[in-house]
Amino acid sequence: MAEIPTANFPNVETTVLGADEIILNMGPQHPATHGVLRVKLKLDGEKVVGSECIIGYLHRGVEKIAEHRSYQQFAPYVDRMDYVAAVSNGLGYCEAVEKLMGVEAPPRARVIRTILTELQRIASHLLWLGTHALDIGALTPLFYCLREREEILKIFEKYCGARLTTHAFRIGGLQYEAYDELEKDVERFCKDFEQKVNEYEQLLTENRIWVGRTKGIGVISAQDAIDMGATGPIIRASGVKWDIRKAFPYAAYDQYQWEVPTGKNGDTFDRYLVRMEEMRQSRRICLQAIENIPTGPIMARIGKVLKPPPGEVYHSIEAPKGELGYYIVSDGTTQPYRVRIRPPSFINLEAFDKMVRGHLVADVVAIIGTLDIVLGEVDR
Repeated sequence: MAEIPTANFPNVETTVLGADEIILNMGPQHPATHGVLRVKLKLDGEKVVGSECIIGYLHRGVEKIAEHRSYQQFAPYVDRMDYVAAVSNGLGYCEAVEKLMGVEAPPRARVIRTILTELQRIASHLLWLGTHALDIGALTPLFYCLREREEILKIFEKYCGARLTTHAFRIGGLQYEAYDELEKDVERFCKDFEQKVNEYEQLLTENRIWVGRTKGIGVISAQDAIDMGATGPIIRASGVKWDIRKAFPYAAYDQYQWEVPTGKNGDTFDRYLVRMEEMRQSRRICLQAIENIPTGPIMARIGKVLKPPPGEVYHSIEAPKGELGYYIVSDGTTQPYRVRIRPPSFINLEAFDKMVRGHLVADVVAIIGTLDIVLGEVDR
């Protein structure tokens, strides 16, 4: 056989057709991207050497819409950002406007807000755990997690009639008074839920396939997490004990005893453990809150037409995915002059490239899942 001349192909021994790297598009129509996220992966074989996240497929101009709506009219729009944690979105916005106006929700409203928001945290983490496990190949946890999430959605449905984009709060307090069986329903769920979390851990925590797919995958150091502005379970899994509920208490969080879970290694496995413990701590908060819900009004004394004084405010809460902040500028009219939102999914996504380099294509799925992004709030 005649020898192939290689004079024109100096790297023929180390490359395929002269190409060291290939570009692979993952998404935006891909089940493992958890929404319309397009990821351009630069690959050397199956090893990732670089990545670029391309967003904007779900952009709806929410912040600009806010400037053309009254303060009350805009409130339901925020429920559609992180659409699996609508209650948390609403709490952050309502408290930001209240801070701008210099009013405070009544004690009863603050406690019920805390209960509903912690139930929402559990529901959000349950959906994350089920879909994350499904991405990696474990089917059973999805059914288990949706089983418990359904009980939380039933409580939301009884309270305000909605299950997903749950508009639970009003500026100044609550949309509705608590229904008669709220305390019993929350207590029943919380008492049953303790054993359910243990069931999830029995399925996954020592499962050798789960451990192999998550330990040492997507590591981010504490300093890198801080530098990139990461928050929520991402930064806590790297060992940084930062939680806005403790650092700048809001609602009724300063009234209850609970712990901030942290990890050590900052990998996918630690982020899983942190979220599992967060669900236990949310359950602990709810049980304390239902023991003594104050009586009294559920709304502060505010006018039907809101005209906050000219000024600006930034207020943030600890949403299930991290720090959710609202920056609002008032010009003294019934509509905000400017609104800017700091969504945790958008900020945490910045860490993706650092987390994914050096791993295999299969690990990209696990790393996207461990970030727990929702594209509704990434794109807004």
